Amino acid sequence: MRPPLCIVVPVLNEAEIIAPRLSELQRFRQRGARLVVVDGGSEDDTLAIARTYADMAFLGPRGRAAQMNAGAAACPADVLLFLHADTVLPECADALVRRATLGPFAWGRFDAHIDSARPLLHVVEAMMNRRSRWTGIATGDQAMFVRHDLFRSVGGFPEIALMEDIALSRLLKRHGPPACLSERVTTSARRWERHGIWRTILLMWRLRAAYFLGADPTRLAMRYGYLPRRP
Repeated sequence: MRPPLCIVVPVLNEAEIIAPRLSELQRFRQRGARLVVVDGGSEDDTLAIARTYADMAFLGPRGRAAQMNAGAAACPADVLLFLHADTVLPECADALVRRATLGPFAWGRFDAHIDSARPLLHVVEAMMNRRSRWTGIATGDQAMFVRHDLFRSVGGFPEIALMEDIALSRLLKRHGPPACLSERVTTSARRWERHGIWRTILLMWRLRAAYFLGADPTRLAMRYGYLPRRP
């Protein structure tokens, strides 16, 4: 019997956080969801740890889009939910997703909350959520979800090195607007805090603008800090 929900988590070198994050997802497994972790070639114990907590955990091609596509292919379900390793779902996420996708929406996302006390990051999350409602474009930090049949029909995530969430949103928008759920996922502030809030904001604006103007996603990914797998 096909599960109602499959949660796909792409990972890379997340040994420090992966156990508590996957532990928080066990409640969804107990309610019938499947959990699939796709490793992009970690150089730590991420994959070994993940195998303790997931229905499936395996090595896939490096690249978030390719990893998520591999996870979706390995676990057909009524609905696919793509979750970053540093993002936490709300308690009733499975019920919320089911309600949305049984209704008029074939895909959607949650509002995002950045786990930080810094006021500037609260502004960032508010802008992210508002922009998503205005444009119908979802980001990976918002835990995108989509009916499996629609995901297959659009060909999954375009396998580009960066902005795969925007590229998929563009494809999905042709089939209808997203469900913009006001319930929030909580995502880590580590990206902003590690590199500096303003520096990260400006970098993301530049990368997003360059992508919309037709820049090569692989080059943009290198500027973002993407590291190809070692031979």
